[in-house]
Amino acid sequence: MRKLLLRAKVRIRAFRIWQQLGYNPWRKTREKKSGRDFYKGAFDSIPFLNDDAKRTFSHLLLRPGYMIRDYIRGDHERYLAPLTALIIFYAFFALVSAVLQPVQHQTESSANAIVDKVVEASEVTGREETLLVNMLQLLQRGYILLTLDKHPEEVDTRGETALAALLGTLRSQGIPLFIGKFLLLWLSMAFVLRRYKMGMSAPAAAAAYVLCQFSFFMLFAVLLTWGESQSIGLSVMLLLLMIDLHQWLGVSWKKSFSLTFKTGIVYGILFIIFVLLVGIIVAFIAWNK
Repeated sequence: MRKLLLRAKVRIRAFRIWQQLGYNPWRKTREKKSGRDFYKGAFDSIPFLNDDAKRTFSHLLLRPGYMIRDYIRGDHERYLAPLTALIIFYAFFALVSAVLQPVQHQTESSANAIVDKVVEASEVTGREETLLVNMLQLLQRGYILLTLDKHPEEVDTRGETALAALLGTLRSQGIPLFIGKFLLLWLSMAFVLRRYKMGMSAPAAAAAYVLCQFSFFMLFAVLLTWGESQSIGLSVMLLLLMIDLHQWLGVSWKKSFSLTFKTGIVYGILFIIFVLLVGIIVAFIAWNK
């Protein structure tokens, strides 16, 4: 029993060293077998099958924050570029989700029920209630417009039909799944981490890799539930981001939690502002008609 505990401690220590360095310093170089020359280099031109992709996948699972740190410090040769990895990860996730046919999103009636519940819970009356209802309806309309391909009952005009078709085509390739989230997370991290004076490129790379990490776990959720769920939950996403910040910046867990919480708050505020602006634009166009 004592030998087993000692061996476990050694393995854990070796794993932590590998996490910090990204490679095994004690690994011996092995002679390559000639039988592998047949397919050697055959997959180097395929982004999701070459060695860089495999290394990126494994490091994002086992040492995500350290990998982000290494890439930002200039270690670009060993990993997929952030945007390339993000496109590949989310395209594959969209493909699996489409094959398994996940459940549909909420309809207009359920959205209206949510609006009514928010108004009732706010306990406001008169003019304040009118303003709150109008704002919630603008948010609802903005969100529906951004996901118009999932709400065919809302399509009334030719322009909306074309927009729904475009969104459906892009969504089938996984594009809308990451563009908006990437921009919001990038801006949120850049705002929260501005005191570290790292510019805008570092938060952009970090945001892309963080979303790649999220896509891993969303893919697991889709596979385990056979398409019934595409979400990993807000708590899991915050936990993963906290681990990433802890490893990337080398800060304490307490500081990492604080940065994660601030990032989530800023992300939510930016999302509400963006959806509200879309709703206002739609309302303005409808009013002019």
